[in-house]
Amino acid sequence: MSDVQVVRVGPESAAQVLRVVQEAFAARPPLDPPADALSETEESIAALLTPHGGLLACLDGDPVGALVLDPVGNTVYLRRFGVVPSAQGHGIAGRLIDAVVDHAEGYDDVTVVAREELPRTIRFWDRQGFREIDRRSPLVEMRRPLRTAVFQAPTPDAMHALGRSLAGQLAPGDLIVLSGELGAGKTTLTQGIGAGLGVRGQITSPTFVIARVHPSLVDGPALVHVDAYRLGGMEELDDLDLDTDLDTAVTVVEWGEGLAEGLTDSRLEVRIVRAEADEVPDGSHSTGSPSDADDVLDPRRVEITPVGPRWHALSFRGLG
Repeated sequence: MSDVQVVRVGPESAAQVLRVVQEAFAARPPLDPPADALSETEESIAALLTPHGGLLACLDGDPVGALVLDPVGNTVYLRRFGVVPSAQGHGIAGRLIDAVVDHAEGYDDVTVVAREELPRTIRFWDRQGFREIDRRSPLVEMRRPLRTAVFQAPTPDAMHALGRSLAGQLAPGDLIVLSGELGAGKTTLTQGIGAGLGVRGQITSPTFVIARVHPSLVDGPALVHVDAYRLGGMEELDDLDLDTDLDTAVTVVEWGEGLAEGLTDSRLEVRIVRAEADEVPDGSHSTGSPSDADDVLDPRRVEITPVGPRWHALSFRGLG
């Protein structure tokens, strides 16, 4: 297996970073106006790296990926993010993003600026947990909370295993709010959670009954499985009398985004992103990085964002 290492660098590594940036950005389709990165020099890259440094990814010792860290307020912008075309298929982009999370302690989120002419690029960042927050043609600004953990689930078995692993972090009173399109794997993830909790009964989509309670077989919390798809609002959700179960059970609400948040001040927001059929490498990123083959082949991404005081001390690194 190839050895990928990501290290923090400063202006002394400007030549290596420039080589990555030039090769990565040159591989993109022509854009109008052209990317500023194409006019970078060793001196200009050194100037960008001087305030806060950057990250350099090496594959078997060769520089293949790079970015510049640019903190602005409570966010960290990722500038000149690039992966050379020859390094596709080794997960370089994902490793760089993971390293950003490690090096951005004290900030709330990370931000990238993409080009709207490259929709596959925007989908790549979306799969990495970034959401559009602003659009000033031709630029699209996308942001990801630093506490969002992104996991790969290429098969139903992997989705089930992720749920089972997640169950090990759960306790009575926890609320999980699931979102994702039809067939994305919400019920499969819930089945894994149920298996991890050791509850009774077959977990299926609760669409026709709205909610099911699965008692524990191991003297642990029950699992309350709710489908909020047909609910009209919080009033109808309150009518389910879930409050009596929340203190002693783990509650999973499918289609609960925008509805279930009022049940408690702490929750896990879980978003499942299903890859589209046309998400294939186009040789570029808006930031100059070719889409990694590993990311393209991955049909599911599971994004877990902890919200509220219950989760302040917990980390989901290594889950799955």
